[in-house]
Amino acid sequence: MSDTQTKLADSAAEPAKERGGIQSIERAFAILEEIARHRDGIGLAELAKRVGLHSSTTFHLVKTMAQLGYVSQPRDSKKYRIGRRLFTLAAGALDEVELVNIATPVLEKLTLETGESSHFAVRSGDDIVVVAKTAGSGMFQLVDRSGAVRPAHATALGKVLLAALEPRELERFLGAHALTGYTPKTIVEREALKRELEQVRKSGIAFDDGEFDAEVRCVAVPVRDFAGRASGAVGISGPIWRLSLQALQNKSARVREAAAELSAELGARAAA
Repeated sequence: MSDTQTKLADSAAEPAKERGGIQSIERAFAILEEIARHRDGIGLAELAKRVGLHSSTTFHLVKTMAQLGYVSQPRDSKKYRIGRRLFTLAAGALDEVELVNIATPVLEKLTLETGESSHFAVRSGDDIVVVAKTAGSGMFQLVDRSGAVRPAHATALGKVLLAALEPRELERFLGAHALTGYTPKTIVEREALKRELEQVRKSGIAFDDGEFDAEVRCVAVPVRDFAGRASGAVGISGPIWRLSLQALQNKSARVREAAAELSAELGARAAA
């Protein structure tokens, strides 16, 4: 028996009035939680079985939630998925201030363990904005303020967020923005950038080897939300004379751990 079934079985044995709750609401949320566990969708029969309800009861609850936009069912599929309206509610609960409050402790820990400056960035329109940062303990540190905008194609943080775009979105971005060369290492060819982003997408990590600032190296990893989307990027940066390519590789493991920790704070499920 699943956790959801156990909860429903226990609650069924106790009158709703005594619990101080409303049974139909409890059932609706149990259904939402079960649908959320299946990213590829779940059919009615399997859903009813997992939540321990009769198929007709499950159908009427799901139908109501679908009409309200909290559950969706593509026309060519019999499976139910989480609807856009639920995403909107969740996104609205996390404004920039809340993101900073959540990210800062993770960044502080990352800086403490690596000795390097740590950053958390999000995409705002076509801009890559650093919304939270912590300064490292080394002699040389990047002077960067929260709210700073960084070029997407020339930074590790930006590459992570560009790699998360759908092909159509990426094409639109490339068509609207010139790939400015900041150093001799900046990627300024569109096809070369596409190849780089494909590698980032496959590996789940991006590097900046002196591409925005010739004296600085960076590494970044995507931060995912409850829907598995890359909602931000976390990374570290340091001077090339201290942060060698090998040191960057060694510390990247800690950046991945920080990204996983922050993703968990945003409701993402741990990778299987």
